[in-house]
Amino acid sequence: MPAVSCPVHDNLQADADRRRSVAGAGALPISPEGRVTGFAAVREVLRVPGMRQAGFKAELVQRSGGLTRPPILFLSGEAHRRQRAATARFFAPRVVEEKHRPLIEEHANRLIERLQRDGQAKLDTMALDLAVAVAGEIVGLTQSDRGAMARRLDAFFSVGTTTREGRFAPMSAFLKGQWRMLHFHFADVRPAIAARRKAPREDVISHLIAEGYTPRDILVECFTYGAAGMVTTREFITMAAWHLLDDAELRARFLAADRTGRIAVLEEILRLEPVVGYLYRCPADGGPPVELDIRSANADVAAVGACPFKLDPDRQRAERVGGAGMAFGDGEHRCPGAGVALAEAEIFLNRLLRVPGLRLEQAPRLGWNPLVTGYELRDCRVAVGRVAAGGEAA
Repeated sequence: MPAVSCPVHDNLQADADRRRSVAGAGALPISPEGRVTGFAAVREVLRVPGMRQAGFKAELVQRSGGLTRPPILFLSGEAHRRQRAATARFFAPRVVEEKHRPLIEEHANRLIERLQRDGQAKLDTMALDLAVAVAGEIVGLTQSDRGAMARRLDAFFSVGTTTREGRFAPMSAFLKGQWRMLHFHFADVRPAIAARRKAPREDVISHLIAEGYTPRDILVECFTYGAAGMVTTREFITMAAWHLLDDAELRARFLAADRTGRIAVLEEILRLEPVVGYLYRCPADGGPPVELDIRSANADVAAVGACPFKLDPDRQRAERVGGAGMAFGDGEHRCPGAGVALAEAEIFLNRLLRVPGLRLEQAPRLGWNPLVTGYELRDCRVAVGRVAAGGEAA
């Protein structure tokens, strides 16, 4: 990487800011009151015992009614530790390497073969296809059409242009959300439950059935895995691809590196561009939610070193600060699927960027999603040109 001038953080030169997810960030629904900023302060709150998860449609889950067991995303304390320990086997490093990696490779090859056959594709659609295929296998959502399930989840979690204002907007949004959850249940979750009652597998739904979860409980659990394991991974892969396709030197470094080096590049992109911009926690005493500013934590020079808006995989971080900063969270709710998401991005992009004649035909459209309090990238188009005898794209 070329040296980028960055004298001091408070006087950051424009050419040192490599972020794409900046313009429009003020559109996110944030409130300065109760906000926690900075790496150390955010990590401290995330590690407080008993803090309950908020955000990620918590209000919709709470209003759904009929749940005998809250989903793992909203558990805390001992109940969360027990369930987290029971499901850890689906995300352990050895399982990622031995089971998930061949699956990711299979689906990455399928998507890239289609790109080469068709000559062009939407990168964000490819990323969602991959994320749904992999997360679907882990969770157990394999008894329905994968493409249709991806569209259902995309409609539920994406903002798009359907936001309404007015006195009936909250009720309209709630009813629409309930309808989409019902559709997800009948089309995707119920067939998976029926199949696993007959023949259990090594997946999350089979585990939940064995634990005595009701179909409604399993539906909400699958819904939360949809938010965490599918939608955010799509944004991460698309953002990483955008940086790599737009920066020839960074792309060359990525392709020349071994797996560890490629992961380091991806973690630095994720630190710079965290998909989830803000996390929310509710104190155990029932106080108001606390807003945790992940973007500020990942730009804290005390934790991530000088020039925090520069994309630098070699940056010198403080002790016990991971490559992705706080992008995967921390504490008891740290993302269990972090290793899977990184493996998906590393495998898919390593194959994609080696396709002869690959080019970025259209940069993605940047939007903002209040569900994940972060960015959405849509209509990112890549194309493959014909390759001449000398190896150059025709």
